[in-house]
Amino acid sequence: MNIPYGRQYIDDEDIQEVVNILRSDFLTTGPAVKNFEKAVADYTGARYAVAVSNGTAALHAACYAAGIRTGDEVITTAVTFAASANCILYCGGKPVFADIKKDTYNIDPEDIRQKITAKTKAIIAVHYTGQPCEMDEIHKIAKEHNLLVIEDAAHALGADYKGKKIGAVSDMSTFSFHPVKHITTGEGGMITTDDNELYQRLLLFRNHGITRNEALMSENEGGWYYQQLKLGYNYRITDIQCALGISQMKKLDRFVARRRILAQRYSDELGKIDGITCPLQKKGCSSSWHLYVIQTPNGRRREIYDKLQAAGIQVNVHYIPVYKHPYYQSHGYDNVYCEQAEELYKNILSLPLYYSLQDEQQEYVIETLKKII
Repeated sequence: MNIPYGRQYIDDEDIQEVVNILRSDFLTTGPAVKNFEKAVADYTGARYAVAVSNGTAALHAACYAAGIRTGDEVITTAVTFAASANCILYCGGKPVFADIKKDTYNIDPEDIRQKITAKTKAIIAVHYTGQPCEMDEIHKIAKEHNLLVIEDAAHALGADYKGKKIGAVSDMSTFSFHPVKHITTGEGGMITTDDNELYQRLLLFRNHGITRNEALMSENEGGWYYQQLKLGYNYRITDIQCALGISQMKKLDRFVARRRILAQRYSDELGKIDGITCPLQKKGCSSSWHLYVIQTPNGRRREIYDKLQAAGIQVNVHYIPVYKHPYYQSHGYDNVYCEQAEELYKNILSLPLYYSLQDEQQEYVIETLKKII
């Protein structure tokens, strides 16, 4: 048996939608892009959505639109994929790592407070595993210090925070459509926002800083004319990808519902095992369960990992604290220490969790883990 920790689900409807685009006039920068953006905006309740080439591009674009520049500091969590911090560096800013809360594994608002300086420009809150952060408290802090709030919601498409979908809660939210995420476009990303000014910046940044919008240009010599107003990137996404994304969005609620069933079963079964700590579901929020992360008995993570791998169960570890990577260690972060983040990292394992995971496969994972423990 070979069970990955995450996997896409593609059906015949998805394939047909992509084939339709391949037979159409537009392969990129056509109507499917706008239709995909509308589908995500409508689902999340955001006013605007901008599709880009991947989730990292979405974070980069959000930092650019937020005005992050050389000398600015942006606070984010230590427990995340490197892209959540790298995007700050891309704009010349400095990532500042806040610790996590022991119960939810999400960024600790109180540590955010402790890390704010006169140089702080924004907060990037990461909804780790799909569990929403304490956004009310984070917004309160941001308002007190005139900071922008960006949500890295790569794990959280379909999650709810106090009656609102993640994606329409903060200044900007970013999503990823990598194959292990809730829906996929192969590679792809999205930024949602309610702010028209941020929206216009995102559109420019995605397309070389170029516009054909007459209202933004200094002159217009004809229908062929365009102007480069800013220095942007080619972060465009294709109609091929967006056709897949539109089709996948129709299944999103079904995907998330299945993940929640699987996560509950893990909690019910593994919660009985001494030494295993199951993730917490915080009241007032509904996780979309991108990952199911357990804490293993102290000092046994490597042994359990190796035995599960040998049994064909492709568990993983999410994540090494970002500042521990050699690049960050050699660029001024060698003295950074986030106690809860480092304690969490010692023992965590991500178990298989995806829409097409079969009941008997999950049972195999559970029973194998019980035998090892």
